[in-house]
Amino acid sequence: MKRVPVLFAVIVCFQLASALALTASADDRSRAIGKAIKDVPIFDAHVHYKAPAWGPYPPATVIELMDKNGVAMALVSSTPDAGTIRLWQYAPKRIVPELRPYHGTAGSSNWTKTAGMLDYLKQRLAKYPHQGIGEFHIHTLDPTDEPLLRAVTQMAKARRIPIHIHSGARPVALLYRLEPSLTVIWAHAGMSEPADVVGRTMAKYPTLYADTSYREGDILGGSNGIDPAWRDVIERFQDRLMVGTDTWVNAQWDSYSELIATNRRWLSYFPRSIAEKIAYRNAERLFKRKISSALIGQR
Repeated sequence: MKRVPVLFAVIVCFQLASALALTASADDRSRAIGKAIKDVPIFDAHVHYKAPAWGPYPPATVIELMDKNGVAMALVSSTPDAGTIRLWQYAPKRIVPELRPYHGTAGSSNWTKTAGMLDYLKQRLAKYPHQGIGEFHIHTLDPTDEPLLRAVTQMAKARRIPIHIHSGARPVALLYRLEPSLTVIWAHAGMSEPADVVGRTMAKYPTLYADTSYREGDILGGSNGIDPAWRDVIERFQDRLMVGTDTWVNAQWDSYSELIATNRRWLSYFPRSIAEKIAYRNAERLFKRKISSALIGQR
């Protein structure tokens, strides 16, 4: 019997070990993060701090709620903007402010028709360090709104900040027609748009992000915990999705812990690499803010 040369045996063993390591690495990437999701910091990409919340939920209470639920940072817009600024001034390390147009009599249905809106937006953007414009609604496409919307897209482009829009797919297309280099956050991932429409729209616009607030019930489902159509969207666009709670009424603040727990639940079905991107890494890249659990307890 011929002996196998020692060097040859070493090479074979090294190749086998490398193959096993690659297999283990692939298994790790495909394995769901599961219960370990509880230790992943969250960036809440859809928070409002509206006037009715100021009494029952003062800034200290909001930050305590974030701390309790492992929410390291939040993207906040409010009606009026004074709510956002109040939170940001209390906890600048934890709050990313964005400018919502709604104030006075200007709301979701008429903000584009409100006299002086453009000047209001310019003044607030000049005075405070907003890192986004929105969240605002576009319910219908009205050609008479285009001059204002074009001006808003130009302000966002000049400041290199995203626009946060609550709409169906057609208004998203309008914004990109007005300014192709825009970055957009699609609130609620289209709210009522089916997963296939969300997927087609995100595929068409490489700078389109989405927050998944109010879509948790659509995402959770199917025999493997996640609706198959939504799993496809999440896996394909894992680099451009973020979670959110949408605290538009006090009932959402009342249920804040449950909302974060629901988001952690659906994230738990995905590998760590995907779960961490959606939980906080995508926001970290988009807003150029360092996000980690070390922020918990800070202001």
